[in-house]
Amino acid sequence: MTSLSQHHVVENVLQHKMRGKIIYLGNLSTSAALKLTYVKPYDHPSGKGYQRPVDSKRCNDFALYLSKGDNSLFTPILLNAESHWEFVSYDKNRSSFGRLICKDKASLMDGQHRLGGIQRYTKDTNSEIHVPFLAFHYLDEDEEINLFDIINTKAKGIGASLSKYLKRNSDDISWVATQLIIRGESPFHFIGTLTGKRNSGRHVTLQNLYKVLELLFKPEQLKGLPKEEKLLLSLTYFNTIKEQFNVEWLDYKEFRITHIVCLNALAIIGAEIITRISDSEFKQKNYQRISKDVKKLKFIDWSYEGALKFIKGMSGSRALAADLISSL
Repeated sequence: MTSLSQHHVVENVLQHKMRGKIIYLGNLSTSAALKLTYVKPYDHPSGKGYQRPVDSKRCNDFALYLSKGDNSLFTPILLNAESHWEFVSYDKNRSSFGRLICKDKASLMDGQHRLGGIQRYTKDTNSEIHVPFLAFHYLDEDEEINLFDIINTKAKGIGASLSKYLKRNSDDISWVATQLIIRGESPFHFIGTLTGKRNSGRHVTLQNLYKVLELLFKPEQLKGLPKEEKLLLSLTYFNTIKEQFNVEWLDYKEFRITHIVCLNALAIIGAEIITRISDSEFKQKNYQRISKDVKKLKFIDWSYEGALKFIKGMSGSRALAADLISSL
């Protein structure tokens, strides 16, 4: 049902234009947002429906996100008022600020799962929160469908690497991975990319390094180390690897050592080597054991056409690491 039993008034609304279309910006209470919106399902009899069925897990995930407190910010829901909402300014001298008189429901174009999560959250907490909205005064059905399609198919996520970079101040592994790319003394400085976009010479992404470090510090006795210590160990270990195999490290096309499958294997091996360092050596930051054990790997043929040519995926990384650890 798209009709309202009585008109609803929304206060403190801004009227604006976007590409010639009148839009309204404001906030709704949760109850008003639910009362004033409806969804056009993909199987609507009119043939002009387009919305997916609600995924309850996504709604529950968003409700959980809201429960984290004041930092749980979210973007406005997007509506098509279908010319059923009338704007009235408060003052002729401020003609863009006023109230909306809502005579019928608006079509919810984007924000179905946000609104579902908000409904779940407010029900569980017996509370009300403000729901920001952007409403077009009028879009015809084809314009509405086209905009929905653009929002859900053309928009591109920021990518895992950039996401890790943005979390560098709150997540230790993200911080260490970032430092390994931006520091000039790091072996990854000239072969790593922060944004995830690979180009000539830069083939190791921040997300790749994040996974490498997860493997390197997977043992329980290493997980709780301060991030500065994790960085020092990472630099020590991978710089030792680079020094041992300098030619191979710098030639991505001919050798596989900096291919992700091999870096993951080296991380697993590194975890084994680091856990062998004694407590007294750890306290003194005496990591000579790392250099000693890495030298035992000098027999490895990293060439692209060698024995490592066909290893792939994490299963390949684990198998390679198991073989090499036996030589330690």
